[in-house]
Amino acid sequence: MRADPQPVARVDAPYRPESALLEIAGWLGDQVRPADFPQTTLRWRNDRAAGAVGLAGLSDAEWISHFARFTPLPDTLPEPLALRYHGHQFRVYNPDLGDGRGFTFAQVRDGDGRLLELGTKGSGTTPWSRAGDGRLTLKGAVREILATEMLEALGVNTSKTLSVIETGEQLVRGDEPSPTRSAVMVRLSHGHIRIGSFQRLAALGEHDHLEQLVAYCLREFPGPPPPADAIDADVPAVRLMHLVVARLADLAASWMVAGFVHGVLNTDNMNVTGESFDYGPWRWLPRWDPAFTAAYFDHAGLYSFGRQPEALYWNCGQLAIAMRPLAEAPPLMAALERFGPLYMANVARRWLWRLGLASRGDEADAALVAACEAAMRSGGESPDAFFHRHRFGRNATGPLAELFAAFAPAGPDHPLWQDTAPPTLVIDRVEDLWTAIANRNDWDPLARQIAEIRRLGEALGPAPIPAGHLALPPPGLP
Repeated sequence: MRADPQPVARVDAPYRPESALLEIAGWLGDQVRPADFPQTTLRWRNDRAAGAVGLAGLSDAEWISHFARFTPLPDTLPEPLALRYHGHQFRVYNPDLGDGRGFTFAQVRDGDGRLLELGTKGSGTTPWSRAGDGRLTLKGAVREILATEMLEALGVNTSKTLSVIETGEQLVRGDEPSPTRSAVMVRLSHGHIRIGSFQRLAALGEHDHLEQLVAYCLREFPGPPPPADAIDADVPAVRLMHLVVARLADLAASWMVAGFVHGVLNTDNMNVTGESFDYGPWRWLPRWDPAFTAAYFDHAGLYSFGRQPEALYWNCGQLAIAMRPLAEAPPLMAALERFGPLYMANVARRWLWRLGLASRGDEADAALVAACEAAMRSGGESPDAFFHRHRFGRNATGPLAELFAAFAPAGPDHPLWQDTAPPTLVIDRVEDLWTAIANRNDWDPLARQIAEIRRLGEALGPAPIPAGHLALPPPGLP
């Protein structure tokens, strides 16, 4: 599989290079050189994502040159930049972090003028590699493709896996049969500024840079103003705090409705754009279980499925602490305390979107969500199966059927809803897809899986607009 597994409808935007990051690059990161890989075999080329930023017209040779050899794209960053940041890892502060096997390679703008970045994983060592080899396993890259495609189909604001190129090296890993194949991946994301980026500047006392980073984020990742009654709403740090809280509350809600467990919710994995990214030990729920944990090393279940909202709220609190040199505590805390209500509201709107039902107001929507959760817990059904079986309020019995009857259908009908089961990425399915590649170099099962996932996205229809961002007009409107 060397490209999109099926023809996709896309609108090709012009190539619009950008280099806004250069104005803060001197203190945000370090210029680095990519690894020189022994081979470059194109395994995944996401022309749907590439079309949004004017890159779908690249030949395969040009694609490999830019995304494996990292020849600079025209008129954007002249050298890759490995970002510096700190972070809380499982609630323990670590000042020795940074991009250890990746870098920001380029900036571009999409057809709506929004900033996007091309970031890498597995592109070689940097000053922040901490004795690591800076590489990515091919299995890790395949898992990134699957995670981003499924999350996009389920309406989550996620990075896109743009490119995966196998690099011909043999890697040794403690959590995979080794030696194992290697790859370099490129993701497309709106930005890579983390909560940990602000934590680093605050910890080092670089308050001028902290102020500049706030200004950069407000300019490049704009969103709606704080509520009319917000305290100190004109203070830039407070404005950004409101935006990040809104974005991460919605991100937590979208993971819960997707039945997705990210696995590693450290502050260095929290992007202030609110995008889900950096997929390691992720899992989809085999059944509705708040205690389900994705990472084998998360012995206390800190980042279990049901604790993900708590984790993102805690991370927002660390951003508030980092912002204290720029704003008083009360307005920052007021922004933080919006997290809970925003989270609940976003769960309801996304839940109804996935069911294909129209809202009946906060109280009725919340009652439906609670009843559905109870039904999944008692029935041992996976979220994928539950939402598929009950699309448009179908197939319910008892009290749940009575609740569904009050809601009007909404969203597109599609032949997929007549299938006996939806696409799923529970771990057994993921391992089967990888086994076909590892044992037989057979990429066809992965291609078929991606085609099924994209069909699911088509059936669900346009995703809910991510919270905390300026709304864009529908396609075709000025």
